[in-house]
Amino acid sequence: MPEDDVQERRLFERESAPLYEELLAAGGLPADDERIAEGGPRRAAFEQLLRLGLVGRDGDTWVAEDPANTLPRVASPLAREGVRLLGESAAWSADLHALGQAWRQAPRAAEVGPFTYLRAEAIEPFLAALVAECQEEALTAQPQTGRNLELLGVGLERDTALLERGARIRTLYQHSARRSSPTRAYVAEVTARGAEVRTLDEFFNRMIVIDRRVAVIPSGDDLSVALAVREPSVVAYLVDVFERSWARARPFTSRDATLLKDIADEQRASTLRMLVEGHPDPVSAKRLGVSPRTYAGYVADLKEEFEAATRFQLGYYIGRLEGEGRAGEAPAER
Repeated sequence: MPEDDVQERRLFERESAPLYEELLAAGGLPADDERIAEGGPRRAAFEQLLRLGLVGRDGDTWVAEDPANTLPRVASPLAREGVRLLGESAAWSADLHALGQAWRQAPRAAEVGPFTYLRAEAIEPFLAALVAECQEEALTAQPQTGRNLELLGVGLERDTALLERGARIRTLYQHSARRSSPTRAYVAEVTARGAEVRTLDEFFNRMIVIDRRVAVIPSGDDLSVALAVREPSVVAYLVDVFERSWARARPFTSRDATLLKDIADEQRASTLRMLVEGHPDPVSAKRLGVSPRTYAGYVADLKEEFEAATRFQLGYYIGRLEGEGRAGEAPAER
């Protein structure tokens, strides 16, 4: 939207609309009112109402006019412009998509190599272009910890367009994603359009694979740097890792009581495993895809379940069950 249009909207919302409502409530505004005189504090708002045809002169008084008479004159041109811009956007997307395909098929494209590092602000535009070119399938793995929920709206728009082109989407989350309201809303939208979403108790890293030809993964622990992989053997390996995880994962949208109990048991078992392995709380929380505070709650539940007063005592009881091969079971009566 042009800056002039933005300023006009702001003026209308903050000053002109309130002035119109005051004028309407008072039954009119004297033509010699100092507030709307040249240089007056309400002059700009009054002039805008005049331009929009929302006030008219009746003798020595300015009176409110019916907005219904103004609406077609203001909204219709904007609607036509919106349709024109959408058409322009679609045309640009098609043209640039064709150029992108030509670039990748050119000999020079091979010189880029099988690996490309993407840094900070370059990551999101690269992903957007990659998804826009997807024709068959997008595989994504999204651990919940560190997930930027503000990007879910952007992702929803992008994924909806992909699904409407007839491509498939399969997304893998951790079980903890089921507790996130924004994530649940996103999943409801995309699954209604044919996407598949599952959750897993295990920790995994971010990954997106487009048409089994390009994969994007983090470059080490620094999420501000990503690595785009085009090497077919490496991409095939990453797809195999995804498929194995997918086979063990559980449908996100299922509300089957047995499945939900199994998920709770898996999260409990994962917490026990983190304690046995001796990871610090922040590391354990990250691997479970929850906040440190939520992880501390899991540990507190286990202390209550095992009737342990301290973590040391809890570790002793867990260790004893480990030795007996029953660590996943509830503690026996003591």
